[in-house]
Amino acid sequence: MLLLFMILVLGDLVSQIPMAALVAIMIMVSIGTFSWSSIRNLRDHPRSSSIVMLATVVGVIFTHNLAIGVLIGVLLSGIFFAWKIAQLFAVSSTLSADGRHRTYTVEGQLFFASAEDFMAAFDFRETLEKVTIDVSRAHIWDISSVAALDMAVLKFRRDGAEVEIVGMNLASETIVDRLAIHDKPGALDKLMAH
Repeated sequence: MLLLFMILVLGDLVSQIPMAALVAIMIMVSIGTFSWSSIRNLRDHPRSSSIVMLATVVGVIFTHNLAIGVLIGVLLSGIFFAWKIAQLFAVSSTLSADGRHRTYTVEGQLFFASAEDFMAAFDFRETLEKVTIDVSRAHIWDISSVAALDMAVLKFRRDGAEVEIVGMNLASETIVDRLAIHDKPGALDKLMAH
Protein backbone atom coordinates (compact mmCIF):
# COMPACT_ATOMS: atom_id res chain seq x y z
CA MET A 1 0.00 0.00 0.00
CA LEU A 2 2.85 2.35 0.89
CA LEU A 3 4.61 1.54 -2.38
CA LEU A 4 1.42 2.23 -4.33
CA PHE A 5 0.99 5.52 -2.45
CA MET A 6 4.59 6.53 -3.21
CA ILE A 7 4.24 5.72 -6.90
CA LEU A 8 0.86 7.36 -7.47
CA VAL A 9 1.00 10.36 -5.15
CA LEU A 10 4.70 11.03 -4.60
CA GLY A 11 5.96 9.73 -7.96
CA ASP A 12 7.28 13.06 -9.19
CA LEU A 13 8.99 13.78 -5.88
CA VAL A 14 10.59 10.33 -5.60
CA SER A 15 11.91 10.54 -9.17
CA GLN A 16 14.00 13.59 -8.18
CA ILE A 17 16.00 11.63 -5.57
CA PRO A 18 19.45 10.77 -7.00
CA MET A 19 19.97 7.08 -7.82
CA ALA A 20 23.15 6.96 -5.71
CA ALA A 21 21.16 8.00 -2.64
CA LEU A 22 18.57 5.27 -3.27
CA VAL A 23 21.32 2.67 -3.67
CA ALA A 24 22.96 3.83 -0.45
CA ILE A 25 19.64 3.54 1.39
CA MET A 26 19.08 0.02 0.05
CA ILE A 27 22.60 -1.03 1.10
CA MET A 28 22.03 0.33 4.61
CA VAL A 29 18.64 -1.42 4.81
CA SER A 30 20.18 -4.74 3.75
CA ILE A 31 23.02 -4.39 6.27
CA GLY A 32 20.55 -3.48 9.00
CA THR A 33 18.14 -6.31 8.28
CA PHE A 34 20.68 -9.11 7.81
CA SER A 35 21.05 -11.17 10.95
CA TRP A 36 24.81 -11.03 11.45
CA SER A 37 24.60 -13.28 14.51
CA SER A 38 23.49 -16.12 12.23
CA ILE A 39 27.04 -16.31 10.84
CA ARG A 40 28.39 -16.98 14.35
CA ASN A 41 25.71 -19.62 14.93
CA LEU A 42 26.23 -21.61 11.72
CA ARG A 43 27.63 -24.59 13.64
CA ASP A 44 24.85 -24.48 16.25
CA HIS A 45 21.92 -24.28 13.82
CA PRO A 46 20.58 -27.33 12.00
CA ARG A 47 22.79 -28.15 9.03
CA SER A 48 19.93 -27.83 6.54
CA SER A 49 19.10 -24.30 7.76
CA SER A 50 22.74 -23.23 7.45
CA ILE A 51 22.97 -24.67 3.93
CA VAL A 52 19.81 -22.82 2.88
CA MET A 53 21.10 -19.54 4.31
CA LEU A 54 24.53 -19.84 2.70
CA ALA A 55 23.11 -20.93 -0.67
CA THR A 56 20.69 -18.00 -0.66
CA VAL A 57 23.42 -15.48 0.12
CA VAL A 58 25.84 -17.00 -2.41
CA GLY A 59 23.07 -17.07 -5.04
CA VAL A 60 22.33 -13.38 -4.50
CA ILE A 61 26.00 -12.40 -4.57
CA PHE A 62 26.88 -14.33 -7.74
CA THR A 63 23.77 -13.46 -9.73
CA HIS A 64 23.24 -9.94 -8.34
CA ASN A 65 19.56 -10.88 -8.26
CA LEU A 66 17.67 -11.22 -4.99
CA ALA A 67 14.85 -13.16 -6.65
CA ILE A 68 17.21 -15.92 -7.79
CA GLY A 69 18.78 -16.15 -4.33
CA VAL A 70 15.36 -16.41 -2.71
CA LEU A 71 14.29 -19.04 -5.26
CA ILE A 72 17.39 -21.10 -4.45
CA GLY A 73 16.59 -20.84 -0.73
CA VAL A 74 12.94 -21.81 -1.20
CA LEU A 75 13.80 -24.80 -3.41
CA LEU A 76 16.43 -26.07 -0.97
CA SER A 77 14.04 -25.61 1.97
CA GLY A 78 11.40 -27.63 0.12
CA ILE A 79 13.84 -30.42 -0.66
CA PHE A 80 15.11 -30.60 2.93
CA PHE A 81 11.55 -30.54 4.28
CA ALA A 82 10.45 -33.38 1.97
CA TRP A 83 13.47 -35.47 2.98
CA LYS A 84 12.82 -34.84 6.69
CA ILE A 85 9.13 -35.74 6.49
CA ALA A 86 9.91 -38.87 4.44
CA GLN A 87 12.05 -40.12 7.35
CA LEU A 88 8.97 -40.04 9.63
CA PHE A 89 7.24 -42.83 7.72
CA ALA A 90 6.82 -46.49 8.72
CA VAL A 91 4.79 -49.54 7.82
CA SER A 92 4.37 -52.42 10.28
CA SER A 93 2.42 -55.63 9.81
CA THR A 94 0.76 -58.35 11.86
CA LEU A 95 -0.30 -61.81 10.71
CA SER A 96 -3.47 -63.44 12.00
CA ALA A 97 -3.19 -66.64 14.05
CA ASP A 98 -4.39 -68.78 11.13
CA GLY A 99 -1.81 -67.20 8.78
CA ARG A 100 -4.39 -66.16 6.17
CA HIS A 101 -4.88 -62.46 6.99
CA ARG A 102 -2.19 -59.81 7.27
CA THR A 103 -2.80 -56.24 8.47
CA TYR A 104 -0.37 -53.55 7.35
CA THR A 105 -0.41 -50.40 9.50
CA VAL A 106 0.87 -47.27 7.74
CA GLU A 107 2.13 -44.35 9.85
CA GLY A 108 3.27 -40.92 8.64
CA GLN A 109 3.01 -38.88 5.49
CA LEU A 110 2.65 -40.78 2.22
CA PHE A 111 3.85 -38.63 -0.70
CA PHE A 112 6.35 -38.81 -3.56
CA ALA A 113 9.38 -39.12 -1.28
CA SER A 114 7.94 -41.98 0.81
CA ALA A 115 6.05 -43.90 -1.92
CA GLU A 116 9.02 -46.18 -2.64
CA ASP A 117 9.38 -47.10 1.05
CA PHE A 118 5.63 -47.76 1.14
CA MET A 119 5.88 -50.29 -1.70
CA ALA A 120 8.97 -51.94 -0.23
CA ALA A 121 7.11 -52.63 3.04
CA PHE A 122 4.74 -55.16 1.44
CA ASP A 123 5.51 -58.85 0.89
CA PHE A 124 3.73 -59.67 -2.35
CA ARG A 125 5.13 -63.24 -2.41
CA GLU A 126 3.19 -64.23 0.69
CA THR A 127 0.03 -66.25 -0.03
CA LEU A 128 -2.86 -64.63 1.83
CA GLU A 129 -6.64 -64.72 1.68
CA LYS A 130 -7.12 -61.19 3.02
CA VAL A 131 -4.96 -58.08 3.35
CA THR A 132 -5.97 -55.03 5.35
CA ILE A 133 -4.11 -51.77 4.80
CA ASP A 134 -4.75 -49.52 7.81
CA VAL A 135 -4.01 -45.87 6.99
CA SER A 136 -5.67 -44.38 10.08
CA ARG A 137 -2.31 -42.98 11.23
CA ALA A 138 -1.23 -41.82 7.77
CA HIS A 139 -2.06 -39.09 5.29
CA ILE A 140 -2.03 -39.48 1.51
CA TRP A 141 -0.86 -36.30 -0.21
CA ASP A 142 -0.26 -36.66 -3.94
CA ILE A 143 -0.66 -38.66 -7.13
CA SER A 144 2.54 -40.64 -6.46
CA SER A 145 1.19 -41.92 -3.18
CA VAL A 146 -2.18 -42.77 -4.75
CA ALA A 147 -0.37 -44.67 -7.52
CA ALA A 148 1.65 -46.59 -4.90
CA LEU A 149 -1.54 -47.51 -3.04
CA ASP A 150 -3.14 -48.61 -6.32
CA MET A 151 -0.14 -50.77 -7.16
CA ALA A 152 -0.12 -52.44 -3.75
CA VAL A 153 -3.86 -53.19 -3.83
CA LEU A 154 -3.76 -54.49 -7.39
CA LYS A 155 -0.71 -56.71 -6.79
CA PHE A 156 -2.39 -58.36 -3.82
CA ARG A 157 -5.62 -58.81 -5.79
CA ARG A 158 -3.70 -60.30 -8.72
CA ASP A 159 -2.47 -63.00 -6.36
CA GLY A 160 -6.01 -63.73 -5.17
CA ALA A 161 -6.13 -61.81 -1.89
CA GLU A 162 -9.11 -59.73 -0.82
CA VAL A 163 -7.82 -56.22 -0.02
CA GLU A 164 -9.44 -53.72 2.32
CA ILE A 165 -8.23 -50.17 3.00
CA VAL A 166 -9.38 -48.85 6.38
CA GLY A 167 -9.05 -45.67 8.42
CA MET A 168 -8.61 -43.17 5.62
CA ASN A 169 -9.11 -39.55 6.70
CA LEU A 170 -11.41 -37.27 4.70
CA ALA A 171 -8.65 -35.41 2.81
CA SER A 172 -6.91 -38.66 1.85
CA GLU A 173 -10.22 -40.22 0.86
CA THR A 174 -10.97 -37.27 -1.42
CA ILE A 175 -7.71 -37.57 -3.37
CA VAL A 176 -7.92 -41.37 -3.51
CA ASP A 177 -11.52 -41.28 -4.77
CA ARG A 178 -10.54 -38.80 -7.47
CA LEU A 179 -7.26 -40.37 -8.67
CA ALA A 180 -7.19 -44.06 -7.72
CA ILE A 181 -7.89 -46.83 -10.21
CA HIS A 182 -7.85 -49.88 -7.91
CA ASP A 183 -11.61 -49.57 -7.36
CA LYS A 184 -12.45 -48.94 -11.02
CA PRO A 185 -13.51 -51.64 -13.50
CA GLY A 186 -10.61 -53.09 -15.49
CA ALA A 187 -7.92 -51.90 -13.06
CA LEU A 188 -6.45 -55.39 -12.66
CA ASP A 189 -6.25 -55.75 -16.46
CA LYS A 190 -4.24 -52.52 -16.64
CA LEU A 191 -1.75 -53.92 -14.10
CA MET A 192 -1.44 -57.20 -15.99
CA ALA A 193 -0.68 -55.28 -19.20
CA HIS A 194 2.46 -53.78 -17.61
